[in-house]
Formats: sequence, C-alpha cells, structure tokens
Amino acid sequence: MRFDGMIFDIEGTLIDCIPQNLRSWQETLSSFGMTVPLEVLQLYSGMDGDDMLQILAPDMDKNVRKRALEAEGKNFQARYLNSVRAFAGIRHLFEAIKREDGKIAIATDCTDPVLKHYRAVLGVDDLIDVIACGEDVKEGKPSPKLVRLAAQRLRLLPDRVVMTGDTPYDAEAARGAGVSALGVLTGGFSQTALKDAGCFAAIKEVGEMQKFLATPGIPRVEETPLMPGFS
Repeated sequence: MRFDGMIFDIEGTLIDCIPQNLRSWQETLSSFGMTVPLEVLQLYSGMDGDDMLQILAPDMDKNVRKRALEAEGKNFQARYLNSVRAFAGIRHLFEAIKREDGKIAIATDCTDPVLKHYRAVLGVDDLIDVIACGEDVKEGKPSPKLVRLAAQRLRLLPDRVVMTGDTPYDAEAARGAGVSALGVLTGGFSQTALKDAGCFAAIKEVGEMQKFLATPGIPRVEETPLMPGFS
C-alpha cells in the first residue's frame, strides 16, 4: 500500500453529526448571551472548542469559556447525540484496509460518553488498531498532538500514514504531525478550503475510499484529483 496506516477523524468524517453540533453550539452560545449565525459557526467546525471561543468571544473570561464548553457538551448529549448516524460503507472500507495489511487509527478530541456512543454506532471496534482521543490530549485540532500520538501508537513513520478528515483543521493537524492529509466533503467545507489547508485531495465521503484502495492511476471526482492508487 502507498500508506501503511490510516488515521480517521470521527465527527463529520465517520459520523454524520455536524448539523447537530452546530445547532448545539448556537443554542449554548445563545444561553451565554451570544448570537452567532450557523454559517459563522461552520467556519470553525472541527476546531478545538476553546480556540473557537477565543476567536468568537475574545473578551470572554477563561472560566466562562470553560463553563461554555461544559454546557455545550451537556446540551449535545441531551438533545442531539442519539440522532447521529454513521456514514455509509465504513465497515467495508475498514475491512478492505485490513485485507491490505493496513493499520487503522482514530484521532478525535471526543471523550466518553460521546466517544463510546460513536463507537457503538460505528460498530467497527474489531477493525481499529489504536485510538487517540481527548482523554489523551487536551488540545484539539489544529494542534498536531492528537494525530502525532495516533501515528506513534500505530508504530509507523509519519510519511507512511494518511489522515482523513472533514475540516481544514484536520488537514493542518496532519501536516503539523508530518502526516499526509485527505479531505472528505461531509463536514461542510469546500474542496478548495480543504486543499488550501494541505489536503492532497478531497473525496465526497469516506466510503468512497474503498474503490481506490487497489485502483491504479489517479481517479477523479468533479475534475479534482483524488486519492492516488496503492501499490
């Protein structure tokens, strides 16, 4: 294979939950006296929550930011968590990767019980080699710490690993960790935004990776180069 290890983000990449996340944040910020349009929140989807709050509310006290983060987590769990679904084709994709002797890692700033629920929805724990999560690293993407830890736990050199994510912050984290970045369009960001952040390509959704695992040449989607074939 071109890559021996594949690292995946969860939210917006494996789990379809971005609309719920954005609504949860909008509701939470409203309860803190802030009116933020969904299209503005979308710009920061996938960014470390504390980093996002420092941009949206630069005058907000550190302790208030902490309370807002906790409130958003509780709101999402109570109102939206049970509505999330996995994107199609993930088990087939992971099985194909394992057949090629590839290793699979998850890199997400999620923590339990949300991460536990996502894993139950995905139903692919038997195919995952390692997980790096918010309980391991407190600083989320675009910090490269999560991705770097996932690659280390895979015991692979960074240049043999690709990170798949749905946001520019996933790509920035990957590149910061010395890992290649592949984008998916399921997080609401454009191909241009993903590639500008460092993705070598972008595909419509993660399940589409399967048909490229053993395909030579450079497949295309909407005239944009996709994932190079494996060898």
